Order: sequence, then C-alpha cells, then structure tokens
Amino acid sequence: MQARWSLWRPSARGWLGILLMGPSAIVVAFLIIYPLARALDLSFQKIRISRAGAARLPFTLDNYSRALGSDEFWNAALVSLAFVVLVTLFCFLIGVGSALLVNQRFPGRRLARLLVALPWAVPEVVAATIWAWMFDGSFGVINWMLQSLGIIDAPVAWLSQPHQAFAVCTVALVWSGYPFVAVMALAGLQAIPGELYEAAQMDGAHAWQRFWHVTLPSLRPVCAIALVLVVLRVMRDFATVFVITGGGPVGATRSLAIYTYEQAFSFFNIGYAAAVGLVTLLLCALFSTLVVRRSVAA
Repeated sequence: MQARWSLWRPSARGWLGILLMGPSAIVVAFLIIYPLARALDLSFQKIRISRAGAARLPFTLDNYSRALGSDEFWNAALVSLAFVVLVTLFCFLIGVGSALLVNQRFPGRRLARLLVALPWAVPEVVAATIWAWMFDGSFGVINWMLQSLGIIDAPVAWLSQPHQAFAVCTVALVWSGYPFVAVMALAGLQAIPGELYEAAQMDGAHAWQRFWHVTLPSLRPVCAIALVLVVLRVMRDFATVFVITGGGPVGATRSLAIYTYEQAFSFFNIGYAAAVGLVTLLLCALFSTLVVRRSVAA
C-alpha cells in the first residue's frame, strides 16, 4: 500500500505529472507532430500523389527552389501579406472601439455585447456565402442599395474585378474577425483597476490622456495575443476567400492557403504543396515569436 501511493508524495510529483500528461502528449504527437513530420518529408520529394506503402523518392530541394523562384508563389505571398495588414488593422480598430463602447454603462449593454460577438458565432462557409450573395453583380443587395441611393448608375461586378474582389474578401474577413478582438479587449478592459483611472483623473489627465497612458498600456499583453491569433487566422483562412472568389479573378485573392490547396488537390503536386505549406508555417512562427518577445519585453 505504501508503494502504491508513493507517487503522491511531493518528491515524486515530477513523475506523477509525466504519467498524467502522457496520454495527452501521445495524442498531440499523433495529431500534430506526425503530420508535420510527414509534410516535411514530402516537401523534400518531387512527388505528385502520395500513396501509402510507395517507395520513398530521392531527397531534393527542388520544391523549395521552385517556390522561391515562382511568380505565383510570391503573388500569393503578397496577397496574404495585404490581407494580414488590412484585416488586422481594421479588426483592431473596430474591435477595440467596440470593446470601449460596450464597456460603458448604458441601457441595452447586454444586447450590444451580444450583437458585437454575433459574427464570431457564424460558421465561415455560411458567412462567406452570404457575403458572396450580397455582392453578386446581378442580384446582390449591395448593388440594389447603392443604386437606390443614387451612388451608382449600373450594377458593379464586384467579384469579377481584381480590386473589388479583394475588397469584398477583406470586408468579409474583418466582419468575421473583429468580434474576437472585441471580446479579448473587453476582457482586458474589465481587468484594469479603477484606481488607475481615478489617480490619472486626480492628476488632471483628460479622457484621451487616460486612454493613451492607462488603457493602452494595460491592454498591451491582451492585444499582443489577439494580434498573433488574428494574423494566424488570416494566414490560414481558406473557406472565406475560396467560397467568395475561389482565389480569382486572375489571382487577385489567391492567398498562400488557396495556392497550397490548388497545388495539392488541383494539380496533385503534393511535394511542392507541402513545401509551400511549410514556408507559410515558418513565416507564421517567426511573426508569432517576434510579437510575443516584444510584448514580453515591453
């Protein structure tokens, strides 16, 4: 009996933790580490279709050299970068602004908080389909509203022109992404001690100074985490853009996620698609590490 309960002693807590975390570690290794290792192995092979039991092809760096020398890859990278910059910027502006609004005391505050978070609950495919219908050039409600207001004389083919299609995808991504930032910022706002605002007000700080010197510094850790998660979401987003435009027209909305999908499942370049996916993963990891380190240092 003494030996049976020896793991619960303080001196054996390390082994107890290993035993308790063992099943979860095995599941994580199977679901994350193994697919990542498999993708890494495929990226060093010029393989078109991955078949179970097939002999491994020779080691090669052709997939990476092809990606770095491909105009399509760099166009997809620029599109992804543009999505990341614009979507992240507007998500933070709208999200933090919404959080500041619903953090105030006013009648109907609970309903306002529900409406702010509502787009986050809508599935991506459903939301993308709705946006595609709204901006349809033939029967979309956006054209009808603009014509009714006299802003345009004829329907605009939103999804058939590069700049307009990119703008539509950006709006859809911002609409579905800003509620997350709003929820995170609202949680950060409610964690700020009221004494800080009282002390700043006693020192003569007006509303803007209190926001700049109290609110923003207090929200920095929360905003750093939200920034990383929003960027990762935009970088990996596939459903929204694919449903609305399919990556077109003429590659104007073809992000790295869609480019990887096309290479893997349209052209069956499995090795090349794995290389592009790993380059995307590396970019996301570098950005996340940089943001986390700067937020911790600050």
